[in-house]
Amino acid sequence: MGLGLSRARWLVLIAALALALAAVWRLEAGRQGLILIALDVDGTPATVWRLPGAEPAPVVVIAHGFAGSRQLMEGFAQTLARAGYFAVTYDLLGHGRNPVPMSGDVTVIEGTTLLLMDELARVTEAALALPGADGRAALVGHSMASDIVVRQAIRDDRVQAVVAVSMFSLAVTADQPRNLLAIAGEWEGFLSAEAQRALRLADPGADMGQTAGDPAAGTGRRAVTAPWSEHVGVIYSPTTLAETAAWLDAGFGRTGAAAVPERRGIWIMALLGVVLALGWPLAGALRRWRAPLPPPRAGRGVFLAAVALPALATPLILWPLPTKFLPVLVSDYLALHFLLYGLLALAILWRAGALRIAPGWLWLPVALFAIVAFGGAIDRYVTGFMPIAERLPILLAIVAGTVPFMLADGALTEGGRAPLWRTLLARGAALLSLGLAVVLDPGELFFLLMILPIVLAYFLLFGMVAGWIGRATWRPGAAGLGLGVFLGWALAMTFPMFAA
Repeated sequence: MGLGLSRARWLVLIAALALALAAVWRLEAGRQGLILIALDVDGTPATVWRLPGAEPAPVVVIAHGFAGSRQLMEGFAQTLARAGYFAVTYDLLGHGRNPVPMSGDVTVIEGTTLLLMDELARVTEAALALPGADGRAALVGHSMASDIVVRQAIRDDRVQAVVAVSMFSLAVTADQPRNLLAIAGEWEGFLSAEAQRALRLADPGADMGQTAGDPAAGTGRRAVTAPWSEHVGVIYSPTTLAETAAWLDAGFGRTGAAAVPERRGIWIMALLGVVLALGWPLAGALRRWRAPLPPPRAGRGVFLAAVALPALATPLILWPLPTKFLPVLVSDYLALHFLLYGLLALAILWRAGALRIAPGWLWLPVALFAIVAFGGAIDRYVTGFMPIAERLPILLAIVAGTVPFMLADGALTEGGRAPLWRTLLARGAALLSLGLAVVLDPGELFFLLMILPIVLAYFLLFGMVAGWIGRATWRPGAAGLGLGVFLGWALAMTFPMFAA
């Protein structure tokens, strides 16, 4: 049985597959010629990157930021390994495939920060014990980890150089840590000013792009702006990678031009984009299982009630209630918010006789496509996306909330058939509802602000895919249920596990 695709869909399918293969080939080429060694450091999973037959060299331990994992820092590992260093990436406590949750008090240095420093110390110790490590070390950290590497470098004399990307750290002084390079993206205004402040502590007259002191003597200080980049793009910037390698070479008295994977970020974006594009021809293949009738359109009053009431009522109902039941920051609240929001919206539509979602079995290929194809690409090249055993209960709990939420979204947007104003209003209200929850309880739900851009991006990207599926099948529940599973999966993998 053929797919039953039109010529246009076949052309898109073939072109997308070809581009996906080209992107994978280019991304995998960055690993060619390097040796990757798995390392377990008291439960912390790490990866050692080096050239085969490498001569004794310093160790560079590379730490990712909040909600990241080893994969996020792979560009640094490839660049530094090809420059002859022993590059070590690892999953911080509670992140990626690390089964040990973060813990401690996040508001004081003696709490979570100290525990993360101790973990970094253990990873550095294990790296320095590797055959071929020459006893010298450097640290690279992004965002949250920038403060961790700065503080750890100050207390460990073996650390001779530090690269802090998107840095904010109150521990920086005029002469500590030694040989500090601070890098900020061009579109990180506050963090760019912070990098310049760190530079001027060492030399009040220095400007961005200049070096104060002498890296060879351990007194170097430099601040750099990575052009055309923000808080994530700065990690992939060729400027960031080249400056990092050059700074470490200067501090360790080494020479040689680093091989920078200049287009890694672009190829990752291309791969994720073409995987999403595959949704259009594949949605056409589902047309043969179209529902007998399109879903009914709710009247304007019913629609507005199904949008406004859940958006306002959900945060107000949950505000006084205890919502901490999962070992993940704010995800327990998020699961309850999505569950209540979705159930309220579905109940209003059902009561008005305007609910027909009919997911059938078509939700399963939708979920598999999103998790295996899109999620697999993320797990390989961006950040940890495949769950370890410790995350499975978290995943199930969050999916129990996101499925009703996305079923309601599918019903309100009529599987992509609703007028644009209805789609914008339905999804905008969902984002505003989360924002209202933060306003009501900023102390507990501050981290929800990080979720808002993720949900917005989800609506922009996968909302488009849901529209393709809904218009092809007249089954808004197929995309709602399938993509609800995927949204829950993505959120369960995004935030770190945390044990109070």
